[in-house]
Amino acid sequence: MALLQPSRIRVLAVGKVKRPWLADGIAFYAKRLPGLELMELKDSTQAKEAAAVRGARKPGERLVLLTEEGQKLNSVEFAQLLGEWTSERVALVIGGADGHLEQLRQEADALLSLSALTFPHELALLLLMEQLYRASTILQGSPYHRS
Repeated sequence: MALLQPSRIRVLAVGKVKRPWLADGIAFYAKRLPGLELMELKDSTQAKEAAAVRGARKPGERLVLLTEEGQKLNSVEFAQLLGEWTSERVALVIGGADGHLEQLRQEADALLSLSALTFPHELALLLLMEQLYRASTILQGSPYHRS
């Protein structure tokens, strides 16, 4: 199984992280994933957010939208999926309060869910960062993940 390459992953998140304790948590995991790019997109209407995602997407980059209706994976399955994509560039996108525009959903290469629950974008970003770090440790065989 291939190792996670954070430099091939970008996280595009609609909205600003306002709560310091969440920003600290996000920074904590970002330090452990050198090369991972975090990009903040302005929150607006679904159409404008979708346009921002399209504008930020790099050519050939796999577009993965995070949504509660997406495929539900456990941490090991998520790590395995990222391991399968290791030779590709991947953009993981957290939408705004109203979710993703239907057209953008149809353009996406994959829809994934962090949970069936709904989270504020800031908390979803922290959860995603932790899961990316966890995936990295799973693929490395580190004892961080205990199943």
